[in-house]
Amino acid sequence: MSGPSSETARHTPLYDLHRELGGRLVPFAGYAMPVQYPSGIIAEHTHCRTAAGLFDVSHMGQGTLTAAKGDPAALLERLVPGDIVGLAPGRMRYTLLLNSNGGIEDDLMATRLAADRLYLVVNAATKDADFALIARVLGAEAKLERHDDKALLALQGPAAATVMGRLSPDATKLPFLGGGFCKLGGQDVFITRSGYTGEDGFEVSVKNAAAEALARLMLAQPEVKPIGLGARDSLRLEAGLCLYGHDIDTATTPIEAGLAWTIGKRRREAADFPAAAKILGELKTGAKRKRVGLKVDGRAPAREGAKITDASGKEIGKITSGGFGPSFGGPIALGYVAAESAAPGTSLFVSVRDKPVATVVAPLPFVPTRYYRGT
Repeated sequence: MSGPSSETARHTPLYDLHRELGGRLVPFAGYAMPVQYPSGIIAEHTHCRTAAGLFDVSHMGQGTLTAAKGDPAALLERLVPGDIVGLAPGRMRYTLLLNSNGGIEDDLMATRLAADRLYLVVNAATKDADFALIARVLGAEAKLERHDDKALLALQGPAAATVMGRLSPDATKLPFLGGGFCKLGGQDVFITRSGYTGEDGFEVSVKNAAAEALARLMLAQPEVKPIGLGARDSLRLEAGLCLYGHDIDTATTPIEAGLAWTIGKRRREAADFPAAAKILGELKTGAKRKRVGLKVDGRAPAREGAKITDASGKEIGKITSGGFGPSFGGPIALGYVAAESAAPGTSLFVSVRDKPVATVVAPLPFVPTRYYRGT
């Protein structure tokens, strides 16, 4: 396998802690990251579904966008289809960086800190390209300040709110897709409430120098255990969430990916985002292919790149993510198929170990999500 080894890859501020905890480190997006800890992926997955798991996501890109004049949200909308201008202070939105062909350069989270400031979180593998694209398109009208001096920790699971209520009561007042400045472990941090697992959860942005102490504080709570990349992937797969570079990429449109909901009503009416004519055309008439969930027969999972065929043996698509769903209780996958074969309940076949295995199109998510909706 080409690329940096886990020894030569970049380190997050929690690298030494991962090693101390027995994490098996692998190269991921240029960083040495823990794929699992001694308890194993299934145990970590189950713990996050039943209690609370702590993830190191410090490899992701954080930044603050301001405008030389006016609202930076209006500037960001030149690149994304989401309604960013409509965000109230303290509210966050999932959106997509689009190219001129309607493909997805990345998916990201944008939070309005104030009328003149946006906080952005982008994917690790694309952060340099993302920030360069934003700076190039917006030019002197905007200033993008990278926060390479900050770590990012994610606490996920049904007990996450209990833990945060104990350590930072103000954080539990946040609504789903909300963010605010709080105190945690004596540190000034910025906390958002969302997650990549389908569970309630919080993301904590903290200075690099304070990250390890904060992680140790959270891990000292009886509900919390460290979780690696392996369980992070199985958790998000069960939740039906896209992984950039696999389920979405520069050749995939939001409509094909089942992400039409990211296009705000005002943006649809204005048709003022990249490749709007193409994307809105697909929204109206339908895309030729669609992302679907697949329930695979047997116990062996279908892996990325596996061919999907119809009953006649004709290839109609490919798997983009696949694995075993511990909470689901069997192998599951995401993939793209021809639109006429995308309806839930459609019987298909997928190649597993070079043999056709029966599969059926399943509704997403595979496991019900439990995001916080308030009381």
